[in-house]
Amino acid sequence: MSSTASGKNGTWRNWGGNVSARPARQVAPASVDELAAAVRRAAEDGLKVKAVGTGHSFTSIAATDGVSIRPQLLTGIRRIDREAMTVTVQAGTPLKRLNVALAREGLSLTNMGDIMEQTVSGATSTGTHGTGRASGSIAAQIKGLELVTADGSVLTCSEKENPDVFAAARIGLGALGIVTAITFAVEPLFLLAAREEPMPFERVLAEFDQLWAENEHFEFYWFPHTGSTNTKRNNRSAGPEQPVGQPAGWFEDEFLSNGVFQVAQWVGRAVPATVPAIARISSKALSARTYTDIPYKVFTSPRRVRFVEMEYAVPRAALTETLRELKTMVDRSGLRVSFPVEVRTAPADDITLSTASGRDTAYVAVHMFRGTPYQAYFTAAERIFTAHEGRPHWGKVHTRDAEYFARVYPRFDEFTALRDRLDPERLFQNDYLRRVLGS
Repeated sequence: MSSTASGKNGTWRNWGGNVSARPARQVAPASVDELAAAVRRAAEDGLKVKAVGTGHSFTSIAATDGVSIRPQLLTGIRRIDREAMTVTVQAGTPLKRLNVALAREGLSLTNMGDIMEQTVSGATSTGTHGTGRASGSIAAQIKGLELVTADGSVLTCSEKENPDVFAAARIGLGALGIVTAITFAVEPLFLLAAREEPMPFERVLAEFDQLWAENEHFEFYWFPHTGSTNTKRNNRSAGPEQPVGQPAGWFEDEFLSNGVFQVAQWVGRAVPATVPAIARISSKALSARTYTDIPYKVFTSPRRVRFVEMEYAVPRAALTETLRELKTMVDRSGLRVSFPVEVRTAPADDITLSTASGRDTAYVAVHMFRGTPYQAYFTAAERIFTAHEGRPHWGKVHTRDAEYFARVYPRFDEFTALRDRLDPERLFQNDYLRRVLGS
């Protein structure tokens, strides 16, 4: 995949294909000094500035008609500190490259999301996460940050240095400055035993608390129009390593999850009436399997079928009720939903605008195949999520604004006050930030 889907005549498009922008200029700085100079020059020219990674956000969080900063030259590991057990990487480093490089050094992040195409700064700035009973989002593993602020100066922060900036900038939405380097906590490479198995929807809901409590990383996919789910449990293992066998791995991951799934999506888009039947077949096509491997090979998988996504974080205690309401809504609506609903969890964290800030969280993600009308489904789902004080993922489709966020984030004012201090002229503003943070 290209570093971002860039179109003709300087048009930028995101991965999901639902956002485009035409920046006045695109800059790919090769150093922090060059980036700082580009920020100062933009301010002199009266242009707004946005950094953009791989365009994996479905919102217009990275879109600008000003200066678009592309990070592809700001990549690689700066240093590994084996005493402190940290790694410092440049902001444009793709998660995939970080994971592979760490594994070679016998190290790993504790937890990660299920896609690793994104840059480290794009993933953390939008609050990208996986699932975990005790381990949180990628941003929750940050120990230090370096960012270029609106006046072109370089600011570093950690729990000890500029702690107020550190509290907010780990998930900074690109509003506080441009992240140039991130220091992550790492640990010695370990093995995860994965167990995937189908389970009836009602049983997963009835036993959810137990499944959550008994597994380090629990998640499941529910197939709308069916009473079926596919559950995934990942737990640390002493070994031995037992990777997914090549033919089986290809069949499950490439053929079923990407190849057949792609064809099913095309058919569903052309003839919506076929969707429930396809869903029933899809939900039965996946069989139980177990395998043991290093973390990034278990947590992440390729995603070649393009989609558009909405994801909300609700209090973990409200999950089963939220899902029952979602199922009732789909059953009664006449909607045809061909993509499974993904459910994950995260423990409460202390990051100002983290979706898990101050509360134990469950995530419910709804998807639609790219090119199918998703508004009716997403609008109905969002009504359910917001009734439970849901917080939308910053990089996924939602319609919420600053007034709503001030209600569901107790520390919202803390973030906006910091933004007033670090970017009083709103150099890093765009339409999305104006909506979600206020002007």
